Amino acid sequence: MPTMLTDRAIIRLTPLDESENVPAFLQGLVTNDVSGPLPCYAALLSAQGKHLFDFLVWADGADLLLDCEAAHADDLVKRLSMYRLRRKIAIMRDDALAVHWSPVPHAGAVPDPRLPDLGYRWLSAPAGESADGAWLAHRLSFGVPEGRAELGDILWLETNAADLNGVSFTKGCYVGQENTARMNWRQKVNRRLVVVPLAASDHTRRVAAYPDLGLAVDHLRVEGLDPATLPAWQRAGVLAP
Repeated sequence: MPTMLTDRAIIRLTPLDESENVPAFLQGLVTNDVSGPLPCYAALLSAQGKHLFDFLVWADGADLLLDCEAAHADDLVKRLSMYRLRRKIAIMRDDALAVHWSPVPHAGAVPDPRLPDLGYRWLSAPAGESADGAWLAHRLSFGVPEGRAELGDILWLETNAADLNGVSFTKGCYVGQENTARMNWRQKVNRRLVVVPLAASDHTRRVAAYPDLGLAVDHLRVEGLDPATLPAWQRAGVLAP
């Protein structure tokens, strides 16, 4: 079966001097702890704590690799380069690698760090046909949104980031950390992204629609959600005090 996700790209961050530490550079920018086990799910936020880019972070020796949306990879390179200042770190796309996915275990693959039900991912040379359609259907079947089309400029915790292992509340400062930490401390996540049947979608709160799958992603108030209709991973977060 096809495994390559052609709508994903790899960005490589490489130290150009032995004094440089790429994880330390990224640690002060993104929402998750990149000094711990990798891959992990993380995002680069606006100063207000809203989503700009989401990605998976992989280790490759002294380098870090970002598994991100291909359509916005160049924008992510530019944004990271803006924060680099005078640091001797190369930030560029690595087209020699591609993201691969399988719904079942595969040699060299690891479980998706967001949710084991999402299947298995690995990085290797581009090969084979696209698995984008199968991945989209699989991901949405488990109620997991991703990417700019679905996450937009929504507050990071409203994208279900805490439930999908996309944020660390102990790692220290990063861009957008203040508002994100305040929301978590006050338990003020008033809205959530939810995958719903297209026929039941509220067009005024819809952020993405997939007519071929009969599904939509809505941005809804928590008090209006029926926990019985939510996937188990999301239900636990919505019902948490």
